[in-house]
Amino acid sequence: MKFLSNSGKKRCNLNPFYMVKNFKIRYKLLFIYSATFIVIMGLSSLTLYSIVKATVEKNIESELTNSTIAILNNVKTAVSVSIKNHMRATAEKNHEIIQHFYDLQKKGLITLEDAKSKAVEIVLCQKVGITGYLCILDGKGRVLKHPRKSLEGLDISDHKFVQQMISRKKGYIEYFWKNPEEKFPMPKAMYINYFEPWDWLITVSSYRKEFETLFNISDFKESILSQKFGKTGYSYVMDMKGNVIIHPELEGINVFSDKRFSSSFYQQMLEKKSGKLIYAWKNPNDENFRKKLVIFNVIPEYDWIVASASYLDEFYSPLNIIRNIIIVMSFASLIIFIPVTFLLSATITRPLSELMSRFNREINDDFSDRLVNMPSQDEVGQLALYYNSFMEKLERYNKTLQAEIHERKLAQEALELSEEKYRSVMEATPDPIIVYNMDGNVTYLNPSFTRVFGYTLEESLGFKMNQFVPKDHWEETMRGIGTLLKGEPVPITESRRKAKSGKLIDVSIRGSVYRDKYGKPVGSVIAHRDISEVKFLEKSIMETGERERQKIGNDLHDDLCPHLIGIEGLTKVLKRKVQGCSDDAGTLSDKITELIKEAISKTRRLARGLCPAYFDYGLESSLRELVSNTKLLHQVDCTLECREVINIHNPIIVINLYHIAGEAVQNAIRHGNADKIVISLGIESDNLHLCIRDNGIGMDSFMDTDGMGIRIMTYRAKLVNASLSIQSGKNLMDFNSNRGTTVLLTLPCSASTA
Repeated sequence: MKFLSNSGKKRCNLNPFYMVKNFKIRYKLLFIYSATFIVIMGLSSLTLYSIVKATVEKNIESELTNSTIAILNNVKTAVSVSIKNHMRATAEKNHEIIQHFYDLQKKGLITLEDAKSKAVEIVLCQKVGITGYLCILDGKGRVLKHPRKSLEGLDISDHKFVQQMISRKKGYIEYFWKNPEEKFPMPKAMYINYFEPWDWLITVSSYRKEFETLFNISDFKESILSQKFGKTGYSYVMDMKGNVIIHPELEGINVFSDKRFSSSFYQQMLEKKSGKLIYAWKNPNDENFRKKLVIFNVIPEYDWIVASASYLDEFYSPLNIIRNIIIVMSFASLIIFIPVTFLLSATITRPLSELMSRFNREINDDFSDRLVNMPSQDEVGQLALYYNSFMEKLERYNKTLQAEIHERKLAQEALELSEEKYRSVMEATPDPIIVYNMDGNVTYLNPSFTRVFGYTLEESLGFKMNQFVPKDHWEETMRGIGTLLKGEPVPITESRRKAKSGKLIDVSIRGSVYRDKYGKPVGSVIAHRDISEVKFLEKSIMETGERERQKIGNDLHDDLCPHLIGIEGLTKVLKRKVQGCSDDAGTLSDKITELIKEAISKTRRLARGLCPAYFDYGLESSLRELVSNTKLLHQVDCTLECREVINIHNPIIVINLYHIAGEAVQNAIRHGNADKIVISLGIESDNLHLCIRDNGIGMDSFMDTDGMGIRIMTYRAKLVNASLSIQSGKNLMDFNSNRGTTVLLTLPCSASTA
């Protein structure tokens, strides 16, 4: 390294920045603050005036901009209100028209199809403006009726404004829409009304630019002309062709055709459409041109320009006073600033020096040796206090941290051991188990689940198992999910699940939630047990029981009945032989004959109950026999409604449906005290429906019994893969009272014809 010469050192010492660098803090602050203040005040004397001027111009511009925006909003609001009122009136009127046809249909004067057809004809024949129209959507966003037939049946629910229509059902919506033949989306307005009985969304829509005839300029003219800025500033409205629509003095003229005005700046306004311009302007009664500022904006729907303008010199008169005040205040501040800065810097540097001297003391590893004592209560004293507090907390945190680290190590080891234990248990369990988080995504499934259903953990982890649940079991599954979301366990429930191969497997399901350490549910554990073999055995036993029932019925009818008839004949022969020998013998013979006849009748009824011959003629024939026997034995008004011919080839299904209907009829008579029963049989939506309705006192009366009949009905329904529901006081159709019970059995046609 080369050493500086004496002349070099002298030049460094004479450098002002080098000299300031070695000053004490109080002198540095004084020098820096004073120099900075002088520079700032010098620059401010040159620039402050222009800044204030720019601020004034900005305020003028802001005021004009706000006025222009207010006028723009005023115009748009007036137009929007007119649009809303017009569309709402149209939508409500068409709602009344549809309601009228609906009422006619409910009275039976016209059919539902005719009612809808006539309502659609009236709705679609109407026009709104030039291109506006009415159309009808359903509650899911599908186009039902539209002036363009090609759009009918189209699902447009993916559009945001259609989603708003579905959620709101009724109200006003604004959106942008582009037809295929148009280049750009255009603003459009719509009013919707909802006709709930038919699930119709009635929409009235049109482009906003077509509603300019619905409002009156006088509605907002006064509010625009009342805007004033300075002495002569004002607001005005003109169209894109140069016609002045609203103006304090020039209303009605065209600035392009009137030779009194220079139209160059108007041409710039029309080209820019929105923004600001400064131009020279002279009214007809003025002597000289003056600079003027105009803020303008466009209303594209109506090709209007809304503008606010004012002369600039009217706003600059206060600037001279402001300039003089700034100069006087600058000199006064400089005189006061120098001594104040010196005193202020001294109050800061002295305590800092004291604090630095205490920081230089020797310290050891003990945190208490690092504490300092500072009696002052200012920021420096608070700094010392915070430093001492920090050292004390640091010592406590160090001790606490060591203890927590030890506890966490122990807890982590215990958690790993617990997880390994429970994972081993779940993997060794023969029943399929699946674990979900609270969002319904898979977090674990055991090997038994893969073995039974075919799904692996790798392909299922993090996904939902929607494909795992058959469509016709979603309702009961959603009830179970609702129970789990409440934090409650799901009781054992029989259901079906679909394996990866597509095979349906009968299972019994039980589920529960698991929680974190705060008791909050974080997931669910669902255990499945394959009961396919049990269901198969139950079905086999039931089929065997039905065969034995038929065999016993045939034996009673074909063996015991002829035997009793033979005894009856022998009794008559015996009576002839003993006739005349004793009066008592003849009477006893007659008595024996009556008892034998009664035994024959009971045997035949028992045989018909065990093995009805009408099973061979189908379900309808069996139900008609049930209706006939019910009328004969119980004196009850019992009828059968069968709307179409139904062929069921599986005799087990016929037998079980017959017994379900018979059990429902017996419950209505014995427990419901019903005197009217209707059995309905029909096919709807690819499902066979068997419905037994009565006008009794309701199902509560027999639900309090042991419930064996209901359990048998439910079991028989499950045996043939049907669903059974029992409701009290609902869906009684032609019964006027809210009493009674409805038993509804639903069986897929594919199962009934198998």
